Amino acid sequence: MLNVKRLELLLDVVELGSITAAAEKHIYSPSGVSQQLRRLEAEVGQPLLQRQARGMVPTDAGHVLTAHTRRILRQMAAAEADLAEIAGLNRGSLTMGTFPTLGGSFLPLVISRFKKQYPAIELHVRSSRFDDLIEMLENGQVGMSLLWDYEWNRLNPENFALTTVFEDATALIVGKDHRLARRKQVDMGDLAKEEWIVREEEHPVVEVLHRSAQAAGFSPRIAFHANDYQEAQAMVSVGLGIALAPRTAVVNKHPGVSIVSLGASAPSRRILLAHRHDRVRAPAEVAFQSTLLDVARDNSADFR
Repeated sequence: MLNVKRLELLLDVVELGSITAAAEKHIYSPSGVSQQLRRLEAEVGQPLLQRQARGMVPTDAGHVLTAHTRRILRQMAAAEADLAEIAGLNRGSLTMGTFPTLGGSFLPLVISRFKKQYPAIELHVRSSRFDDLIEMLENGQVGMSLLWDYEWNRLNPENFALTTVFEDATALIVGKDHRLARRKQVDMGDLAKEEWIVREEEHPVVEVLHRSAQAAGFSPRIAFHANDYQEAQAMVSVGLGIALAPRTAVVNKHPGVSIVSLGASAPSRRILLAHRHDRVRAPAEVAFQSTLLDVARDNSADFR
């Protein structure tokens, strides 16, 4: 069995051109390197190096052995990297951020699959508002986070590394007895005479409503301001009005409402996974991202 360290010394003498240079690289004495090379030649049974005016050069056997050594060292480096990744996926922890609508719909599907694949990873999830998630990403409280944006307020890819997870369509919520409840799809232009239930004025879905209504040629009449999507659905169910919501917000649908597609007449939002550009990513984070994207591909039809 050839000694790998001696093979590495041989390769460095050949590539650097001298025993002295190889000795400096490995913090050996030149005599120590020479001794190791003599042992390697004894193992091989033939000379591997010869001295010439330009330095040490390989013999034919030396050329053959250094070519094999390059491949051996590459494979060893790959093996060490693979083992390090396995070690990282069999222990450690992962902290990520999310926002409530995904925390109550899509993310549990991801976590369930990830825990089955990597049961030893300790997973922590922080659910918060958009601005808080950005701050947690910036200060390292979370390694990565799910975020969202619309076409008029795109996140700057210079601030974070962004991966699109899926498109989250805007849906219409109507009561079970509403005239449109049995329609598969309607257009915003069909809703000009309706009264609307909306979130607080600063909420993004309010801007979605106003932009969509303006594009359809009307100004929406607001009947009720809801604190969350569950309250909005409850108010829709008793006939107080209709509402808009991202598809992910109505996965857990109120029994008294119907969810109707708006097609292209209302904008969708991008669901994104973000992490800092300068972050050294642990194997657990890379594995979680892979699982998350797999689950998104398997379930994206539910959010259109």
